[in-house]
Amino acid sequence: MRIVLDAMGGDYAPVEVVKGAVEAAKDESLTIILVGDQARVGLELKKYPKKHNIETVHASEDIAMSEHPVEAVRVKKDASINVCMRLVKEGKADAVVSAGNTGAVMAAALFGLGRVKGIERPAICSAFPAVKGHVVVLDIGANSDCRPAHLVQFAYMGKAYIEKVIGVANPRIALLNIGEENEKGNELTTAANKLLRGEVINGLNFIGNIEGKDILENEADVVVCDGFVGNVVLKFAEGLVFSMAKLFRQQFLQWWPSLIGLFLQLPALRSVKAKIDYTEYGGAPLLGVNGVVIITHGRAKSKTIKNSIRAAAVAVRQNLIDAIARIKKVELPVA
Repeated sequence: MRIVLDAMGGDYAPVEVVKGAVEAAKDESLTIILVGDQARVGLELKKYPKKHNIETVHASEDIAMSEHPVEAVRVKKDASINVCMRLVKEGKADAVVSAGNTGAVMAAALFGLGRVKGIERPAICSAFPAVKGHVVVLDIGANSDCRPAHLVQFAYMGKAYIEKVIGVANPRIALLNIGEENEKGNELTTAANKLLRGEVINGLNFIGNIEGKDILENEADVVVCDGFVGNVVLKFAEGLVFSMAKLFRQQFLQWWPSLIGLFLQLPALRSVKAKIDYTEYGGAPLLGVNGVVIITHGRAKSKTIKNSIRAAAVAVRQNLIDAIARIKKVELPVA
């Protein structure tokens, strides 16, 4: 399997990207293709023992986080993310991983790979650690404005992802809302709820609305929302983890006997940290484009890059794109 990696994407590129590629390349079944400035990438690769399953492809341009995504993708034809997508389009690679500008990755995927037939809007999907296992939330930022039918397609794509990649059979699908009653919410959520209830006859295990407090309580396996709401949920969750860690440190340092308690609780705290650490889960798949694309955090370091490559490999092995392509058979009412 050939995974193409945007070596110039992210705040710590190419240093951490190359390091993550080297760590992922310990899996001999994978070939990692690093795309970017060959001189800079080559300089980083010299720090490590040569691996036969790491290749490089030169790209003369890159797209900064501050650039306008669509314009940059259109103008910079030889940008590393554009070259990555071309390799997949031409059948020279099986998946793309990038920690670069999210908007640019999305635009490059849409221009370079196109949408899966029948999918109107691609969605970014994220697996959140829940009390037990994981819950998949989508969209978390690809579409700020959606129609009800788009949320129905998100539900089917989330179902395909959690079944194929995480291994949850007949997942429970819920709509994120301000109340559990079917009539609650704004025009988008009330109309989407009605459409989703109608899809039960097509095998969608829709359980109704859930509130924000229920996301991590295993009330559902897949939670659907528009990208505006989903991105707020994602950023709040990330911020909450960091803020809670700061609060714990402040409280334990204020009174020295509490340090003894901290020492005794270290194994449990390490276990919780590992469960909620986003670096353990790699990146978020962009579902609905005609190829496996994993978008990881702009601050991603080597561990996240390595796990994102592994996530991409699982998605390819499980034929995720074929599963999403079958969604086109579902008749979505106009709403």
